[in-house]
Amino acid sequence: MLKQLRRFERTSKILILGFVALMAVSLVLFFRPNSGSNQVEPTKSTEVLATVAGDDVTVGDLVQLRAQYMQMLGGQMSLAQLGGDQRLLDGLIRERVVTTEANRLSLGASDAEVSERIFKQYSDASGKFLFTDASGKPDFQKYKDSVTATRGDWQKFEHSVAGTIAREKLEAFVTASVRVSEDEVREDYKRKNTTFDLTYVVVSIDKLAAKIQPTDAELKAYYEQHKAEYQFKMPQKKIRYVFIDQDKSGEKLQISDKDLHDEYDSLKPEFKQAGVNVQQIVLKIARPDLDATVFKKAEALVAKARGASGNATEDAFAELAKGNSEDPGTAKNGGRVSGVVKKDPTKIDDPYQKVLDLQPGDVTDPIKYKNAYYILRRGDSVPKTFDAAKPELLVSLRNRRGYTVAQKLAQKAQERLKETKDPQKVAQELAAEANMKAADMVRETPFVKPGDDVPNIGSSQQFEDAIAPLNNPNDIGERTGIKNGFAIPMLVEKRDPRIPDLDEVKDRVTKALKAERATAQLEDKAKELIANAKTPGDLKAAAAKLGLEAKAEANYKLETPLGEAGSSVLLDDPLFNSKAGEVIQKPVFLNGNYIVLGVNKRTEADLAEFAKQRDTLMQTALTERKSQVFEDYLAATQRTMEANGKIKIYKDVLANMQDEEVPEAAPRQRPRLPITK
Repeated sequence: MLKQLRRFERTSKILILGFVALMAVSLVLFFRPNSGSNQVEPTKSTEVLATVAGDDVTVGDLVQLRAQYMQMLGGQMSLAQLGGDQRLLDGLIRERVVTTEANRLSLGASDAEVSERIFKQYSDASGKFLFTDASGKPDFQKYKDSVTATRGDWQKFEHSVAGTIAREKLEAFVTASVRVSEDEVREDYKRKNTTFDLTYVVVSIDKLAAKIQPTDAELKAYYEQHKAEYQFKMPQKKIRYVFIDQDKSGEKLQISDKDLHDEYDSLKPEFKQAGVNVQQIVLKIARPDLDATVFKKAEALVAKARGASGNATEDAFAELAKGNSEDPGTAKNGGRVSGVVKKDPTKIDDPYQKVLDLQPGDVTDPIKYKNAYYILRRGDSVPKTFDAAKPELLVSLRNRRGYTVAQKLAQKAQERLKETKDPQKVAQELAAEANMKAADMVRETPFVKPGDDVPNIGSSQQFEDAIAPLNNPNDIGERTGIKNGFAIPMLVEKRDPRIPDLDEVKDRVTKALKAERATAQLEDKAKELIANAKTPGDLKAAAAKLGLEAKAEANYKLETPLGEAGSSVLLDDPLFNSKAGEVIQKPVFLNGNYIVLGVNKRTEADLAEFAKQRDTLMQTALTERKSQVFEDYLAATQRTMEANGKIKIYKDVLANMQDEEVPEAAPRQRPRLPITK
């Protein structure tokens, strides 16, 4: 297919800035994760997780994607926070839905289109293909070797490019007739840019409940009516356990400089980088109507910086920056950004993050960020010396070795506890070795059942599994990983399913009764507040009489959070239709509370500013509308495919994957020494 590259002699210098979110998921699959397993590499597993119109999503696909996300996140965010394996699988399925629909409509990418896209991506500023032989002809082996080294698999990379093109064509086809009117955009601008100075009161169940004090007789009567709701349907267990603290176990370990040097020497080269040097040229956009002019200037500077070689030396870029950059802080220093740029996956919009994927000397295309265009040059990597890495290495090595020590000590504690049935005695025997006080090693839970939040442990499936087999007093469970270490549990007492006495659940009953009464009062109290406040200035005193608090908010804009009240169209509509000096006569019910709003001042949006930004706002609105129409189309297509049996998800396979990844008490991950903030 790449032979068709010869047809293209001169193309745009603009690189592909990035794939859209769904196809980015596909691209990530083509990076090769590291694996230290001696077993069959999980990324090669062909076990089917889902099928989409006959196209399989395999365990290997998901494992590889998961590994790359974890590497990208660098421990700064958990995979669970992104939605876990289910979320990743949803993305893989949606990617295949896009491909299937594009092919159905004959919108797939041709070899010629893929070749042209790759040619553009791997061409210099003059349009010359970067991989050529001595005679200047395209050298496809060089291309394959380079892509394989950076992408992991050149064939999969080309497949991902084809998928991206197909998605673009499908989106263009679906959204071709989408339009927005100027009236719509102007009205939206007015709503978003009209500001309000507010006084507001949140009439909440918690606030009202705090003033309600039921008598013992009332609690008893309420409990008798709701006994069934408080029944313990599962056995409750009180557990006493020996706790081995992983951190304490590691504190006593002696880590020599030789150990740290060995650790440092074993790191891969990319993990010994502190960051990269960056130079910049910043061109500010003084007014929206000058955007195109500034962009053209930025393009010209990029072409000049790259020159015939396709990249720029530090000195050459410095001269350009001194004469053109509008950032006074860096222009006088040749555009050199202070410090180093480090990878931070949480800053996806940060333009500096884009240089990390470039080679030294490479210059980015113009990057628009806020009110400026940035042209960035990637400098040399800055090595992280042993001395700079030493504190992190020490923590990492101590954590890993501390985990091993704690694990062995927990095994020893388990064996002794099974012999003695005496947690206190075991703690006294092992306290010195565990580097803990015996009193801190013995902990006891209240009566707990599956799903409960256990003090010092939280809601832990591992702990629940460990105590599940314990049915008789003094039964000893297996060691189990908990937060910060290990627990060896012993059953103290077990209570079978039953209806408890009132005293056992009195706190819960009290809370429920107070909430019930507060809920019944909620709307009436909100209306009473409005009745007692003729103007926004009256709200503070009226709220105080009801045990509530009035709060102020200046320059509030619609669609933004209003303190603890949150944000909602339920607030936006009455506010936008309000007048200054009035208390809105109908309380807004939102998130279980009533909100009473007083408008002190209203400042209308500046329509003269709208006129200046009109073209940009129209284009932004159109882009957003098209994006929403396309997402709705894909969602509807996917629902239809599901209804027709064209999408099949094997939930048992997914569940097995999730079960297998739960560690006993996983050691803390090594602090990432590579380019990571």
